[in-house]
Amino acid sequence: MSNWIDRLLGRSPASAQTAKERLQFVLIHDRTDISPAVMEAMKDEIITVISKHVNIDRNAVEINLTQEDRENRLVANIPLLPASAARKRRGAARAGTAGGD
Repeated sequence: MSNWIDRLLGRSPASAQTAKERLQFVLIHDRTDISPAVMEAMKDEIITVISKHVNIDRNAVEINLTQEDRENRLVANIPLLPASAARKRRGAARAGTAGGD
């Protein structure tokens, strides 16, 4: 019955789920007192530190706050680049400096 009412009123389950996720996002940020500016600064610092040790796709890094049960979590999704891409970059950098000697 409620599905029929939802369709009649133009509500879709997808929009209800989206609204729920947005509310959870707002509540998590409010409870942790982490502003979007602080989140962005943390993301930049995390990218800087990790990229010193492994090659990552900087443009695809995602840092999010999530809630599991009653626990808030900072979750990072950091795609790694293949090692062959790193070797190519290092080789190109060396070739560029070799011409200047």
